[in-house]
Order: sequence, then C-alpha cells, then structure tokens
Amino acid sequence: MASTAAARPPTLASPAPRPWAALAVLMLPVLLISVDNTVLSFAVPAISEALRPGGTQLLWIVDAYPLVLAGLLVPMGSLGDRVGRRRLLLIGSSGFALVSALAAFAPSAGLLIGARAALGFFGAMLMPATLSLIRNIFVDPTKRRMAIAIWASGFSGGAALGPVVGGLLLEHYWWGSVFLLAVPVLVPLLVLAPVLVPESRDPDPGPVDPLSIVLALGAMVPFVYGIKELAEHGWASVGGPSIMLGVLVGAGFVLRQLRRRTPLLDVRLFTNPVFSGSVAANLLSVVSLVGFIFFVSQHLQLVSGRTPMQAGLFLVPGLVATIIAGLAVVPVVRRIRPASVVAGGLLLNAAGYGVVLASGVNGSDLGLLIAFVILGAGVGAAETISNDLILASVPPAKAGAASAVSETAYELGAVLGAAVLGSILTAVYRANVVIPPSVAGDDARAAGETLGGATEVARGLPGDVGGALLNSAQQAFDSGVVIISAIGMGLMLVATIIVLRTLRTAK
Repeated sequence: MASTAAARPPTLASPAPRPWAALAVLMLPVLLISVDNTVLSFAVPAISEALRPGGTQLLWIVDAYPLVLAGLLVPMGSLGDRVGRRRLLLIGSSGFALVSALAAFAPSAGLLIGARAALGFFGAMLMPATLSLIRNIFVDPTKRRMAIAIWASGFSGGAALGPVVGGLLLEHYWWGSVFLLAVPVLVPLLVLAPVLVPESRDPDPGPVDPLSIVLALGAMVPFVYGIKELAEHGWASVGGPSIMLGVLVGAGFVLRQLRRRTPLLDVRLFTNPVFSGSVAANLLSVVSLVGFIFFVSQHLQLVSGRTPMQAGLFLVPGLVATIIAGLAVVPVVRRIRPASVVAGGLLLNAAGYGVVLASGVNGSDLGLLIAFVILGAGVGAAETISNDLILASVPPAKAGAASAVSETAYELGAVLGAAVLGSILTAVYRANVVIPPSVAGDDARAAGETLGGATEVARGLPGDVGGALLNSAQQAFDSGVVIISAIGMGLMLVATIIVLRTLRTAK
C-alpha cells in the first residue's frame, strides 16, 4: 500500500492565478515588519519622556522585538514548510495585529518590552512565509529575481520609511500610535491572502524537532545579550560568558542538525561559499542601515531641533534611493557579475558612513542627508542580489528554511546594528556628558544615561544651567556618532572583501 507521502503530487504550491497581485498582498507584512524595525527609533525620545526608562531599558525596548524575531525565524520557517506557509502567515498576522494594539497602550517600560517580545514571536511567522511563498509562486528565474527585487526594495525601503511614518504619527499623536499602524495594514492581508495567495509546503518535511528549536533560541538569545552587555559594560560584565554560552549552544545546534536526516536547518548549506557570502552581505548591510537610522533619528530631533515629522521627511531621499537601487540592479546583474554588484553596494554603505565621519562632531544635516542617500542606494543593491542568491541556491521544497536564514541574517543585523553600535554610542555619551553640579538625584541619572533624558531634564532647569546641560549632552552624543561611523565604515570594507572572495562563482 502506497504511503500518503508517496501519493502526494510533486507540486509544492497550487498555481497563483494572479501572481503579481499575490506579490502585492505579500508586500503588506514585508513593509510592516521592516517599518516596525526602525519606526521605534523615532519614537525613542517620546517614550523616554513618557515612560522614563533607564538606558538599558531603552535599548531593550528597541532590541526585544528583533532579538525574539531572530531567534525564532529558523524554527518558524521550518514550521511553515510543514504546516503550510500561507497558514502560518495568517496566524502570525492575527497575533501581530492584536499585540500591536496592546503595545500602544503599555503603561510602563517593562510591559512595553514584554509586548515587543510578543511582537517578535508573531513577526517570526510572517517573514519566512512571505519570501518562501514568492520563491514558489515565481518559478521563472527572471520573474523570480524581479519579484525578489520588489520584495527587497520593500524591505529596505520600509526600514527607511519607518522614520517618515513615525514622524507623521508622532507629529499628531502619542508614541503608541506607531504600534497601531499594524492593524490597518494587516486587516487587508487577512482578507485577501486566502483568495490571492496559494498555499505551499514541503511535501516531505520530516518530524518537528523540539530540541532543535530550544537550541536555536538558546544560541541566539545569550549571544546577542552578551554583545549588548559587552558593548555597554565592557569585559568586566557578563557579556563575555554570555557570548561563550551562545557559541557553545550554537555548536550543539549545528551538531544536532548534522546528525538528523531531516534537520531543522540544513547547516551544510553554509559550506557553499555563495550561500554563506550572500548571508554575510545581507547581515552586514542591515547592520549599517539600522545603526545609521538609530543615531540619525535622534540627532535630527534632539540635536537639530526638528519635529518628528520634519526629521522623517528629511530622510525621504534615502528611502527613494533604496527602492530605485533595488530595482535597478536587476537588469544590471545580467551584464555584471553578482559579486561586483553586491560589493559595489557595500562600498556605497562605507561611503555613506565616510561622509558622516568627514563631517566631524559639528557636521551639518545636509551631510547626513547625502550620507543616507548613498547608504540607502548601497543597501538596496546589496540586499536584492544577496537575497536572490540565497534562494536560488536551494530547491523550492526548502524555500522556507532558506528564507528563514535570509530573514535571520536581516534580523540579527538589526539587533547588532542597534545593540552594538547603539551601545557604543550610549557608552561614549555617558563618558563625555557633563552634568551640572546643581542637577542631582533622578534628574542627574536620566540626563547621564540618554540624550532624550538630558533634553527632558534641561527643559525644567534655569536657562543657563539647562543650556549648559543640553549643549554638553548634544556634543557627547555627536562624539559617539563620529566613533560609530568609523566602525560602520570599517565593517563595510571588511564585508566587501568577504563578498569578493565568496561570490566569485555566482552567476
């Protein structure tokens, strides 16, 4: 008697009658998740004033979401291969919309951190599903590359759109409005996806392995937490041991995957230099983008004195450059090797940071605008081609797992961009800000931890004292910006060398 698996048809997905309409529906969660990664950067000053979080709490408000998201992307991608990618997309969308509504009204920093972590859980259901569904809807390589270019442009453009959306909302509403954005975006998805998006799954996925899921989380969480602690408190903190724990658990995860017939993640994919090099390009591009947005959003509001809306609109040219570059590289890569295109994008990222570095501590807002346009173009180009190379290297049945790797690289890059560069910026700020002797107690602690806290405290001080505190805080913040710009530039140059070596055989 033939088994059920053997009786299954070889088709992995039912035909999409309107593939481009299906793509349009799938872009809704892509835009939402990418906007959500950066929109909070613009709400940081308002959250600082309303909830008065400490410096560490503030970083966790930003990082809790991408941390949980990154830890669960591989398990959720594998789960989508098993239970159906469209089904997982709909479950994740429902949960994400509900928790977003709750996060908007969080009364304390602790509860907001918890809500952000829950958003990461449901967000992990969304992203691997979108990219893997695209991989199965568009079988033709040329159409697939264009679809992925649109997807990547939406992802990168959405990250840049976050400050614009955040600025618009914060100009007229309270900080919680940035979370309510999810509801009107996901409701159309829940209505249209069952009609336009075909279901797909791996016809022979193998059993779920709970231990592998635990190991994946056990590797990611302490590793990223350790990086945060190390960057903020140095080697005397628990950062080093935490990173070592993450590495050890990660080694256990890899060994388990190598021994299983149907692993949660086929780690042998990383022996392919094209696959591993593309993942590295993906990750480091996002580090540069999120790290840049982390400081530029605060600088424009708290140093330059722009309103959230003005600061968001100031970054629109960078958003446009990201989208244009992502689409423009599709015909270019037919004539120029993918390695050269991705490396060129990474060099543009380095040049963007170089503009900030050349401007110095007292750099102009025009310099930041130019830098973001250059960086946006670089991210758009590098992300599009690297994502296509990641997906093209695996069979359609494993699209969910490959998509999860791509998304994990993106989200880990978001965590590292905010955690490492953000923590270094915070450390430099704390080391250089000068608190006037007349400021003491909670006000002194708030002003000494974040620029947002110093700005709020300065408003309640006499003119000369408040002015001195605000000037010192702004100078300390911009000193940190110069340092992390040098680090960001160095990372992009290293990434360029890696790409040129690993993607030499990519076509």
